[in-house]
Amino acid sequence: MVDRKRLAFLPISQVAALLERKKVSSSEVLVAFLERVRELNCRVNAYIYVDPEDVQRQAREADKEIAHGRYRGPLHGIPIAVKDNILTAGIPTTAGSKILRAFVPTKNAFVVERLRRAGAIILGKTNLSEFAYGATTNNAHFGPTLNPWDTQRSPGGSSGGSAAAVAACMAAASLGTDTGGSIRIPSALCGVVGFKPTFGRVSCRGVVPLAASFDHVGPLARTVLDAAIVLRIIAGYDSLDEGSARKSVPDYPQMLKKRLGRPRLGLPKQYYFEALDEEVRTAMDTAIQSFRKLGASLREVSLPHVAESSEPTTQAAFAEATSYHQLAGYFPGRADEYGDDVRERLEIGAKVLATDYLKAFAIAKLMRKDFEDAFTSVDAILTPTVPIAAPGTRLKMVEINSHLEPVRLALIRLNRPQNVTGLPAISVPCGFTRTGLPIGMQIIGRAFDEPTVLRLAHAYEQATQWHLLRPGEA
Repeated sequence: MVDRKRLAFLPISQVAALLERKKVSSSEVLVAFLERVRELNCRVNAYIYVDPEDVQRQAREADKEIAHGRYRGPLHGIPIAVKDNILTAGIPTTAGSKILRAFVPTKNAFVVERLRRAGAIILGKTNLSEFAYGATTNNAHFGPTLNPWDTQRSPGGSSGGSAAAVAACMAAASLGTDTGGSIRIPSALCGVVGFKPTFGRVSCRGVVPLAASFDHVGPLARTVLDAAIVLRIIAGYDSLDEGSARKSVPDYPQMLKKRLGRPRLGLPKQYYFEALDEEVRTAMDTAIQSFRKLGASLREVSLPHVAESSEPTTQAAFAEATSYHQLAGYFPGRADEYGDDVRERLEIGAKVLATDYLKAFAIAKLMRKDFEDAFTSVDAILTPTVPIAAPGTRLKMVEINSHLEPVRLALIRLNRPQNVTGLPAISVPCGFTRTGLPIGMQIIGRAFDEPTVLRLAHAYEQATQWHLLRPGEA
């Protein structure tokens, strides 16, 4: 007997099996999620837009197809949330901005079209930092998204709404974008799985860009298997996206069934472990021991150029962001319509020198070589996702081991290197603080080796219980 009220708490893999066997209907699944949205969104503010009538129509169409034997696969009839900088035909796409508040696209982004073809229900559009330009989702126009684990805390950003919706069981999974950690940061702070695939693995066509050289699209989900299911649908070559990679796409869910073996894992001796909150460090130490118990060998690896990359690559991202807003005709002509924080960053980006911009890509080349060298002796690299747990929503500075650091820098600094190198990286829950806030671990892999990253994350997840906890249960 299926408990309809609990459908929103089940992973996609289980709900999909029930739908395929016609044990439940998509309409029943949707009702469970809509009830969660009605109950919680007023407190968490994860969604900017939900149209109950439209999503109910989508669910009825899915039920009709499944009833007539036209089951499309594991996302058919499953409610998925989409970050509101990803274009959705006939559904507003604001990018969390005042400037695009009335924009309704006529075409879907590549990834949304893939979801639609798979039969997924686009449940709604999630809140984000304005134009995805932030790390906390303190949106000046639509209000802040709050962390479901503690509504006095930030969910991280810029995909904060996407992470909060999944953590609070207001969506089965969601799509986010990641330019400096914007999938992985909120996933870590909200206790869910967030995967930034290799640059070019998932097309960014139809995504309002932040900095095109660093932008990625990826899934946020409650389990690694669910993330693999979504990634399998949205990945693939897009001939209309010049950044898209012409690579075959493995069956990621099937790859999780392969034996883990005895993986070789690297621990960076520079940068990643140098300034951590002690509770994060303790959680990472415990996670590393869990991998040892799974048969992994661990060794130090050297990444000497990561530390010097932060400032130049930040400047490059500033410059690319400002260039987009200038070419779109938004900045500086409509500067008064931006939130203060975004406007200030766009002004900084207008002053970046060409020599500084080029320096960032010279350092990026050195960083990629560092990682390539490391991967000659290891299969993946383990790091914390962020050095702190969720900060207070109004906090501007955070103290880490008696040292004050801007919150934005603290959240981004362990993530941006993977945007610069374009390497795949996943964040998985690996513990909680004494006050019940989630902690995330990052697994970084070789370019286009998403299967290894997913297998490692899945093996760790199955050996622990962190992914089973929901807000209020830690």
